[in-house]
Amino acid sequence: MSPSPAPLLAADRVRLYLTLVPYLLERGQVTLDEAAADFGVGADEMRKMVEKLTVIGLPGDSGYWQLPQEMFDIDWDLLDDHGVIEITNDVALRRVPRFTAREAAALLAGLQMVAAVPAVADSGLVAGLMAKLSRGSADAPPDLIVAPVAVTEVQNVVSRAVHEGVAVTFRYQAPDAEATTRTVDPTQILITNGQWYLQGWCHLRRAQRTFHLDRVSDPQLTAITITHADAAVPTEFGQDAGEGRVTVRLPHRLVPLLGAFSHEEIERTDDLVTLRMNMADPRGIKRIAGRFGGALEVLEPALARSTTRDWASAGLDLYNAPGSGAAQVD
Repeated sequence: MSPSPAPLLAADRVRLYLTLVPYLLERGQVTLDEAAADFGVGADEMRKMVEKLTVIGLPGDSGYWQLPQEMFDIDWDLLDDHGVIEITNDVALRRVPRFTAREAAALLAGLQMVAAVPAVADSGLVAGLMAKLSRGSADAPPDLIVAPVAVTEVQNVVSRAVHEGVAVTFRYQAPDAEATTRTVDPTQILITNGQWYLQGWCHLRRAQRTFHLDRVSDPQLTAITITHADAAVPTEFGQDAGEGRVTVRLPHRLVPLLGAFSHEEIERTDDLVTLRMNMADPRGIKRIAGRFGGALEVLEPALARSTTRDWASAGLDLYNAPGSGAAQVD
């Protein structure tokens, strides 16, 4: 015969009541035994807690509960005859602030995009969250379908490496550098501004690194169990707070053209604004600067500035090369 559960302390009882009502509202109908097992109490203790709910409610004008609709209530016949709990009056708990249909639609769209990540979609977690959001909105959210970009083989293999806890090997082509073969103990995947990044311990560099998956090719899972799971995860971009940050200056009317690139304003004049942008590799700013026709100035770091200048100079040399059709200037 199993021992009876220990009596509940007052603090434990309060915590249970705080979670019991949302639990019962979420489940709709649940047996005493199921609820008792979920809360780690005996069936008799659970019944006492449910019965005591019926003496809890909203205080009246004089501090006492006065009207039946101001009290919690349960289906007594269902409890007595079948041992099933169902709340029939929830004392206005359902009149809590809810997501608007538009807010719910935006969150649902984000969840649909997350569902494209391998191992996430298979867990069932996203489907459950989407169902709860639909129920928790003030109005039914509109039907919408987000068509995420197809998951590439690189993204799939890297996701499997994170999920299975093994190292992954691949060819990596960093900007303005020779391609190298890397073996990485994966830590996590970041999806920022629609771009996928892998963070993990690089066996070649013997340190944590962030890899842009657009520069990864020929990925292969290994049989090597990751051994650096407890290594400090690098900041979102780069190895320290400043490595992945680029400071630029441009006319403030052109800031919307940066689109989804993450940035923060650090200074503003009448016509110009100075921004700090987060980038996986500071050298990547050269391609953004090329979109602005000379209106965007790269200020720092020096690596980003020199890379942009050299890239622009190389393009100008090609433009002025013999046979290009461009006018030659002495």
